[in-house]
Amino acid sequence: MDLRPKGSASVFVLLVLFKFSEAQNLCSVPNNLPLILISENNKIGDVVTTLNAEDGVMASITSQDPEGFFSIDEYRLIAETVLDYETFNPSKPHEVNIECTKDGSPSTTLSLKIAVEDKNDNPPVFEQSQYTLKVDELSKLDTRVGLFTAIDPDKDDRLYYQLDSPEGEFDLEASFNPNILVKKRLDYDKVKEVTMMLYVQDTPIGSTAEVSHTASTTIVVKIIDIDNRPPWFQPCTETEINTSKICLMSGYNGNVILNQQAPGPLSLEPGPLMAIDGDKGRNDPIGYMFLGGNDEDIFQIDTDTGSITMREPITEAGTIVRTVMAFQKENADQFATTTVILKVVESSIFPPKFVKSSYEGFISEDAGVDSLVLESKTSNRALRVQATDEDFSNGYNPNLRFEIVDGTDFSITPEGFILMAKAVSPGTLNLEMRVVDTTNEESSTASLSVEVTPGGQLVKTGEFSSGDMAAVGASLAVVIVLCLVCIGLMVHRIKGHNADWKKLSEASVFRSTLGGGSGGPKEGVQYSNEGLQHDDDSGSVNSKLAADLENKLESGLKPQQRRGSAPKTMTPSAVLLTTSSPQADSSSLAETIDSEKEVKPILTKERRNEEGYKAVWFKQDIDPNTKEEVVIIPDTGEADGDREEDDDSEGENRPDVDSDVEEGVSSDL
Repeated sequence: MDLRPKGSASVFVLLVLFKFSEAQNLCSVPNNLPLILISENNKIGDVVTTLNAEDGVMASITSQDPEGFFSIDEYRLIAETVLDYETFNPSKPHEVNIECTKDGSPSTTLSLKIAVEDKNDNPPVFEQSQYTLKVDELSKLDTRVGLFTAIDPDKDDRLYYQLDSPEGEFDLEASFNPNILVKKRLDYDKVKEVTMMLYVQDTPIGSTAEVSHTASTTIVVKIIDIDNRPPWFQPCTETEINTSKICLMSGYNGNVILNQQAPGPLSLEPGPLMAIDGDKGRNDPIGYMFLGGNDEDIFQIDTDTGSITMREPITEAGTIVRTVMAFQKENADQFATTTVILKVVESSIFPPKFVKSSYEGFISEDAGVDSLVLESKTSNRALRVQATDEDFSNGYNPNLRFEIVDGTDFSITPEGFILMAKAVSPGTLNLEMRVVDTTNEESSTASLSVEVTPGGQLVKTGEFSSGDMAAVGASLAVVIVLCLVCIGLMVHRIKGHNADWKKLSEASVFRSTLGGGSGGPKEGVQYSNEGLQHDDDSGSVNSKLAADLENKLESGLKPQQRRGSAPKTMTPSAVLLTTSSPQADSSSLAETIDSEKEVKPILTKERRNEEGYKAVWFKQDIDPNTKEEVVIIPDTGEADGDREEDDDSEGENRPDVDSDVEEGVSSDL
């Protein structure tokens, strides 16, 4: 190994032989150097060396190899050409033969050997300006993938390298050893090519010495996709798990018509059935086959395309499931499976159709996600799309699905309302809608134009315009007036109803006064008529009772008529009884009907002509001294039918009462 400092010249010693006689020495080389050195890249005319000679000595070049490189001027050896170390052969120095002569003396011959000294005058050079390198993805770290060196014509120069990799994917083994190593995990799906720069210089990297010469080259690394993934059914969702990548796919669905054979490949969703090589850079050919099938299967699959066709019609409704395997034809160990679900449905004559061929809607840009598209700019009524199906008698098909074709800005609910799915800039969007019969996948389309207006220009959903508020206010006012009228009528009827009941209760109280008290019933005729207290009350029930009693007595009503013979329809009346029954009977009757407050009896036995009194006249006079008692039992008149039923029941349960009333008079007023 050459341990000389960098930049030192390689010196090749040329032995200069001085052949002269022992008798005389006319000239010589300074210091008797066996080899004379001259630096490369010299100038023409530079002095190579100066001979030592006596006065009067003449020096001349007798020969040289190669010719013409040197000349002599008196005693100075002159360079006649520019010398280059890179073209110089160190094993064969330049040779110059000089003869020195003097009159009267034998001549002296000198043989000079001249060597060219090397200088750092050349930059390093790469053989190519650009290199291409292929590296497999997923190569192990620190794997050697390439070696690129430069050449320096300056023999003793040592070269140093530096690699510039954009993301640090690669690096050099050492600055003086340009082996390229893998430093990061390489994934073809993420990085398919890396372009790097390799630099070289003849001074150490990072040293303070001035860099004299440099060079560079480009290295393009192509990442090779290796066969490490199975086929992927399409479409699928790519997912990374640690350092591995998979593609998820849920399978295919389709429909076949009952008792009909499809003429071509079955239509599948999402379709068509297809798989690609998971190693996209390789794209190896894929084959298809059914798993678990047999030659008698109704379906068959094309091994090259994956298309599924029918061999014969299906005669039974239901669901059919088939498993399909996709595999690499050149490497069957790489395979994947999926399911195909086929529904057997009845045929349909008409596909579903939108009610209108085109729809127009409006929405504000600040309405927010999931806001409804409106029918107009000034209304808060949501736009709704509808579809009919002529296969149904009423046109309503419950198995319809609405969707936006090739668009994600809006969506349609199952009820046909259109929602904003994400923020949209102001402008007009022209979309296409599709309605699908989910039982057989028949469909039709309609156009949808949605104008997205700047914020604040639309009535927001849930708010009302001024016109709407006025209409609502007027409606509420009408409802309030109607409610007040109804309340007034109800109050009026309740008050009238209470007045009638008050008058009826006056008569019923009379019964309690007749039989009430510790002394038992009073002698004579007792008649209570509250109407006498209000002469101006022509509608008094008690007044009508007295008048009706008088009229019916005059018409010849027999005194011993039975209660059971009374007519079914009864008017408000009082029952007049004449009896000589024991006192206990009267008291018992009074106790059964005593439920009202006590009133003052004003009807007396005497016939009086004073004002303020009213009398009841009977067909036959009753002697007060007989101590016979006449009792007036008023009827409430509210429920004649109920009274009649009660009287009938009492008649059946109390025969002794009717038998005792033999001398009394009964009258319905």
